[in-house]
Amino acid sequence: MKPTLLILAAGMGSRFGGLKQVEPVGPNGEAIIDYTIYDAIRAGFGKVVFIIRESFAEAFKEKFDKKLEGKIEVDYVYQELDMLPEGYTLPEGREKPWGTAHAILVAKDAVKEPFCALNADDFYGKNAYKVMADFLTSSTEDSEYSMVGYQLRNTLSDHGSVSRGLCEVDKNSNLVKIVETTKIFKKEDAAYSVEEDGSEKPLTGNESASMNIWGFKPTVFETLEKRFVDFLKTEISKPKSEMFIPSVVFDLISDGEASIKVLEADSPWFGVTYKEDKPLVVNKIRNLIDAGEYPEKLW
Repeated sequence: MKPTLLILAAGMGSRFGGLKQVEPVGPNGEAIIDYTIYDAIRAGFGKVVFIIRESFAEAFKEKFDKKLEGKIEVDYVYQELDMLPEGYTLPEGREKPWGTAHAILVAKDAVKEPFCALNADDFYGKNAYKVMADFLTSSTEDSEYSMVGYQLRNTLSDHGSVSRGLCEVDKNSNLVKIVETTKIFKKEDAAYSVEEDGSEKPLTGNESASMNIWGFKPTVFETLEKRFVDFLKTEISKPKSEMFIPSVVFDLISDGEASIKVLEADSPWFGVTYKEDKPLVVNKIRNLIDAGEYPEKLW
């Protein structure tokens, strides 16, 4: 059974200021998503499922349906704010999505096979898809999941702070702990996090960072359903509360419900967090094309 690629693309990108998921960065108008799908196809993925808002549907289908026809199966799932469990209603004034865990949860009826979930606006590198496909097709334990880890210093932006899940890994490459750190920034050649009291904490830059590229089995959906209800019991009235996948993963590890294998891909990571990041991304993709990693025209 070929694994599925689940692309989380429902966020509007408030810091970027627009629908950055389809922002062109390649020489023929390709978005980062195009390179994601291209890499996934050559790694052996059989289906791509886009998690989007229904208001994005026309733009996404116009951009992807025709060129992907015959290359990979395509499906769309809509993530809306009012998609809540029975007994819960959307609080008045809520505008922020419920987070990456909710984004994955809404795909439960569309995904029946092992799958890789990742961000739409991040470039993960071709080796990330290869090691993930190898894991998803070889792992036989329903409660064994995975993630691809990246060195923190290689994931920071020159143009503002970023959020990262910082990981601790044991000698067997299993994830031990993950801490969602919401304000990490570069200062000269060093990395710092901003603590709750506003103080700056120095980091080594060598920390393993989760860039939200996860490998799951379909068993995760039942777990997410239960934990989303628990989340809503305490957080539904908080307008900016989100349920992050790294936090869920940490709970699963702590409760002994799952293990997470950390995969090393030795791949470049880069993303468009801010508008000012785009020229750097365009340049890096140009360099990869010149090095023979990608054709001049993907499709």
